[in-house]
Amino acid sequence: MSEDETKEVVVSKENAVFWLDAHGRWHNKHGVFEHKKIIDYFHSSIRKDADGYHLFQKHGSRTIEKVYFTYEDTALFVFDIDKADDADKIRLILNTKEKIPLDPKAVYIQNDNLYAVHEGHRIKFIDRAMLKLAHRLKFDQEQYRIEFSGKTYDIPIRSDNNPTKKD
Repeated sequence: MSEDETKEVVVSKENAVFWLDAHGRWHNKHGVFEHKKIIDYFHSSIRKDADGYHLFQKHGSRTIEKVYFTYEDTALFVFDIDKADDADKIRLILNTKEKIPLDPKAVYIQNDNLYAVHEGHRIKFIDRAMLKLAHRLKFDQEQYRIEFSGKTYDIPIRSDNNPTKKD
């Protein structure tokens, strides 16, 4: 390896010793992770490339590590809601710490869970985040809706027969 080359260490999903459950919790063979700093570090290290979701770390200036991991539903979750001063500018705070704008047209329900799509990523709302949006969610005549910016948007329901692509 020359001085300016970067060494890449890749661990496949099959060799990863941890996974992400359908509620956004990390696990290993000993159970659910409990140490907040480790949990936060893992979430903030999530990246995606052509081969799927992985944890990304840099070791020094010349080594990067990618650990692909298994997840039960999706790798991205809405962990919190950030309400800016303007009520019409709600941002979703993801498990990765990224903040993205709420797009009511990108929200849908599948298997009794609320999801959004952003830049091709499937993102699941955890219960705490949904509670913060509860006053905006409506249900009447078998149709879910979300109120946002003075408008009401239908929330489509996707059936089990219409799964989204998993990496």
